[in-house]
Amino acid sequence: MLANGGGNITWSHLDVSREDRWRLLGQRGGLVWFTGLSGSGKSTLATSLDVSLHRLRRASFVLDGDNLRHGLCRDLGFSSADRTENIRRAGEVGCLMAEAGLIVICSLISPFAADRQLVREACAKQGVNFLEVFVNAPLAVCENRDPKGLYRKAREGKIQGFTGIDSPYEPPQNPDLELRTDLYSLEVCQDSLAKCVLSKMSVT
Repeated sequence: MLANGGGNITWSHLDVSREDRWRLLGQRGGLVWFTGLSGSGKSTLATSLDVSLHRLRRASFVLDGDNLRHGLCRDLGFSSADRTENIRRAGEVGCLMAEAGLIVICSLISPFAADRQLVREACAKQGVNFLEVFVNAPLAVCENRDPKGLYRKAREGKIQGFTGIDSPYEPPQNPDLELRTDLYSLEVCQDSLAKCVLSKMSVT
């Protein structure tokens, strides 16, 4: 099968503009991208941000990495190529939802800097705000938390290619926001996150 239909497909232009959709919702769509090691607190903070935005009557939705692997990305494994494709799909879906006017909250380990950069560039191309949030906690702290028991399984050799153990994680060099969940309480991190999103995502 040829990629992109072998050049036999064309882009269909819609009559309702992105700006019209944003006006209808009274907000500008955007993509908030959480990255960090397993156990760093990504899902917890993503969920709390979603709740906070909902209380402010802002339309948002969480795309969680584990949830996506039950459906959209269920055919992907954890090789480097599959991880890249996993991020590409999440980014494409997130960008489309943001164009519709949602504040999309993506929570994925997304270990490779190049993959995250491609998502940022895709959003920029479509005029969608992109906010990279680095949920930062040292490996030792994440491993001690181990909420899903995955680090233990990785150390026992039951999981291969686990990020932080036998597969690398490339931390963001210039994230839009860094949250040190090992140094600050959940409440402090939640407050910093909400303020950053409400300012940088141009939510009015």
